[in-house]
Amino acid sequence: MSQGEKPQLPPSADIELDHSYRANTEKWFEYPIVVHPHHTDYGGIVWHGNYVAWMEEARVECLQSIGIDYAHLVELGYELPVVEVNIRYHRSLKMGDRAIVKTRVNDLEGVRIHWDYEITAWRGNITYVTGKITLVGIDREKGKIMRQLPPVLKDALIKL
Repeated sequence: MSQGEKPQLPPSADIELDHSYRANTEKWFEYPIVVHPHHTDYGGIVWHGNYVAWMEEARVECLQSIGIDYAHLVELGYELPVVEVNIRYHRSLKMGDRAIVKTRVNDLEGVRIHWDYEITAWRGNITYVTGKITLVGIDREKGKIMRQLPPVLKDALIKL
């Protein structure tokens, strides 16, 4: 690549879905977590901010599973910052617990990407957290909201 030439994402037709990462429930991506001591307070209860971090990890891994490397997006001059977070805490995770962070794209609205989340027990029917997070596409060079998402990103998200 010559100097001054901007790197490009691969064409959306080249993106293959990795179905091994897919949830059993259609359209959900599952990301397993284990609660380690550094995730908890002195009482062994997960600190509330860790749920948001796990949601972001799940979202980045979900994008990776459809061929969108977040670091590469940033390298290309795009960013997807969080502009809205809504979380409902149903039950606390504790040190040593294992859980699944489930995520899916709920809606694409222009340059806004709405994600749903559920954090549930590894086994059984316990729901710990539910949430919704909205991202917006930003052109890093201009520091402004994009008029539209890059086609390769939009096409990949629609495939979810």
